[in-house]
Amino acid sequence: MDTSTTTPTQARGYRYRWYVLAVVLVADVMDLLDATIANLAGPSIRADLGGGASTLQWILASYTLTFAIGLVISARLGDLIGRRQMFIVGMVGFTTASLLCGLAPTPELLIGARILQGLLGAVMIPQGLAMVKQSFHPDDLQKAFIPFGPIMGLSAALGPIIAGVLIDGDLFGTGWRMIFLINVPVGIVGSYLAWRYLPDVPKDKEARLDVLGATLLAAASGLLIYPLVQGREEGWPAWTFAMMAAAVLLFAGFVVRERTSANPVIEPTLFESRGYVAGVVFLGTFFVAVSGFTLASNLFIQLGLGYSPFDTGLALTPMAIGIALGAVVSGAVLGPRLGRHVLHIGLFVAALGLVWLAVTVGQGAGTDGWDIAPSLLLSGFGTGLIFAPLFDLILAGLGEKEVGTGSGVLNAVQQFAGALGVAVLGTLLFHWLPDEGWFEATRHLVWVCVGCYAAAFLAVFALPMRAREDA
Repeated sequence: MDTSTTTPTQARGYRYRWYVLAVVLVADVMDLLDATIANLAGPSIRADLGGGASTLQWILASYTLTFAIGLVISARLGDLIGRRQMFIVGMVGFTTASLLCGLAPTPELLIGARILQGLLGAVMIPQGLAMVKQSFHPDDLQKAFIPFGPIMGLSAALGPIIAGVLIDGDLFGTGWRMIFLINVPVGIVGSYLAWRYLPDVPKDKEARLDVLGATLLAAASGLLIYPLVQGREEGWPAWTFAMMAAAVLLFAGFVVRERTSANPVIEPTLFESRGYVAGVVFLGTFFVAVSGFTLASNLFIQLGLGYSPFDTGLALTPMAIGIALGAVVSGAVLGPRLGRHVLHIGLFVAALGLVWLAVTVGQGAGTDGWDIAPSLLLSGFGTGLIFAPLFDLILAGLGEKEVGTGSGVLNAVQQFAGALGVAVLGTLLFHWLPDEGWFEATRHLVWVCVGCYAAAFLAVFALPMRAREDA
């Protein structure tokens, strides 16, 4: 029998369910690494291809922005076209886009390839999770998800080091290009395994896509992010403000459209939950700070302290270790006992680490990676305390039928906030840099992140007290 046409059954689970899990994990790791290690390669890319400071922002924001937009509609497209077909198209396309990134001769072509990567990554990722759920018997599903946490956590921790090894190793004279080219053989194998083993899942014949709503959302997002990134280098001409004003109007039009559409891109009833709205606010402020700080810390260590990409990866490892430890402690111990209070604790600890970092960086020349390591570890630990229970707490205020849609929207909000953080906080960093230098500019940026954490701290009070029982 052709395994690719086999439909999973709940009686015993799909025959090749563990192959499905392996393929989905490969896709998730590819996406996670591409979203993170490109950050480390930014200075090397700019030194090779040229471009202004905004190039460093676009390398990150182009991916996360298009990934966020794609996430909003990709699950619905999976229902319409078929999850297996969408996953294979996404993985083949993501692999091809990675090749284009690795071969890009100019910053503009690289950014264009990153846009393709983001869109195709968004096509791929949601389908994989849905197929895992449909391939396993309900009694075995929890066992199937056990590898996700450790594997994704390890990937996040090792990502900067892997990037540093690939860039400094200059394999076959490729330099930074290898961080993208490494995806090609992995993607080819993954695409074959997906074609060979992923099950055919019945399409939802009643599913519909609100094309106008999706178009309004995409246009509004692009019109907001583009001037925020490009405006500083252009001297903030009138067109940048016109674009942002147009973005506000299109976002308003999107809201009106969603309230009247029979098949909305984002279900308006989600925002009738006070806790869910607070969760969206929390995600926005928190991940704006996280993404902005990630960009700033990487650039400060490489360009401010003069570290190589590999040494920068090592210098950032304490934060990754802290995140992993915090997630374990929160998920296994604090989260079940303290509910939403663990978010308050996490924000306080993370902010304390950033304050410590600001004081250390404020000492100026002579500061090195060892000096900032303890503050990065502490801030990472606080961040990890937040990661583990966050989505479960936000979703606790929704009905059972709204959880799937609500979770997808939260993922999109997280990605959009990441793009917004790179745009806004990155622009602030480069605004301060000419007059203040790396140490003072980074210190100012860290204090802005502390302010974002304070805003997120207030939003926690409106979240549900406990996570979902079935989470």
